[in-house]
Amino acid sequence: MSDWRSRVLRPVRRTAAAAQAEPAPEQSMDPRGRRPSGDRELGAQVLDAALYRDGRRLDSPSSPADVRARLREEPGTMAWIGLYQPDEAHLAELGEEFGLHELAIEDAVVAHQRPKLERYGDTLFVVLRAARYDDAAEEVEFGEIHLFCGPDFVLTVRHGNAPPLHPVRARMEADPGLLARGSEAVLYAVLDHVVDGYAPVIAGLQNDIDEIETQVFGGDPGVSRRIYELSREVIEFQRATRPLLAILDGLTAGFDKYGTEEELQRYLRDVADHATTVAERVDGFRQMLADILTVNATLVTQAQNEEIKHMTEASLAQNEEVKKISSWAAILFAPTLIGTVYGMNFEAPGMPELRWTYGYPFALGLMALTCLSLYLIFKRRDWL
Repeated sequence: MSDWRSRVLRPVRRTAAAAQAEPAPEQSMDPRGRRPSGDRELGAQVLDAALYRDGRRLDSPSSPADVRARLREEPGTMAWIGLYQPDEAHLAELGEEFGLHELAIEDAVVAHQRPKLERYGDTLFVVLRAARYDDAAEEVEFGEIHLFCGPDFVLTVRHGNAPPLHPVRARMEADPGLLARGSEAVLYAVLDHVVDGYAPVIAGLQNDIDEIETQVFGGDPGVSRRIYELSREVIEFQRATRPLLAILDGLTAGFDKYGTEEELQRYLRDVADHATTVAERVDGFRQMLADILTVNATLVTQAQNEEIKHMTEASLAQNEEVKKISSWAAILFAPTLIGTVYGMNFEAPGMPELRWTYGYPFALGLMALTCLSLYLIFKRRDWL
């Protein structure tokens, strides 16, 4: 493999004008940037390359030209090359040998593509988004897998956190009958691997939604933020899984036109069933989270209303107490006022009842009559 990696990944010569030209918009979107020609991780780009005949591995080719020559000289042979985050020069050389369209090469270099299926002549270009769930952070991590499937070759290109494909290769090599069906069989195996990888994500999301429901009805004040953040992850996961149905529908529609074997059709339909189940579950998760958010908002509103009700009741109770206190204060104030007037320590000329024999009982009676009148008035108004 060292000879293959040193030769297949050699840089493509470019003119000075091309070297000084501005990068294409697709290239400017690549967060990895453009790698210098002298700083290439050769061993990390071509992960495996092999030639197969009748589903059995022959050997590893030494260069793209060697691959093409072997495929021409040995009919019935298929090449399968696996790469990880290759740069433009690496894919350009492979594209020249296998006749890959330049637009597909740009997509495979830059990544950050939506899942899709495109056909360039007799070559299929498929983009898949693999997913892994980080339960601790409650985040769905995505990686991309790009496949070029020709009549006698398969190129698989991985980006980011895409799962390794060596289990797929091992599975296919252990089943020569399936691998002998050609590049579409490899496409099926990769599709099946990606869809199976969605199952742990579904389980993790379901577990977190169950926890959120418990928090909502437990009155946890911080659950709204958790619902919102998990909803974002579900939406992103939906964007990865929903287009997969269109990809499988496109493959199914081409069964008769491109002569797909009946047995392979069954395998692809099985993957389509699993993908449909995943898409339906994700749609259900999104609706559930929307409903939970609505329920949580309703419960929060109810709790606020109950708090306002309690505060209002407390305020009314305080008002009742204030009225009682004010009523008794008024009742006690009346005799105090009368006693204050008649309790002055001087004699004013013409002031009535000061030397009257019945002045004292009259003052007491006036106090009692005033207090009784105020009591009856307040009682009638339910202040007492």
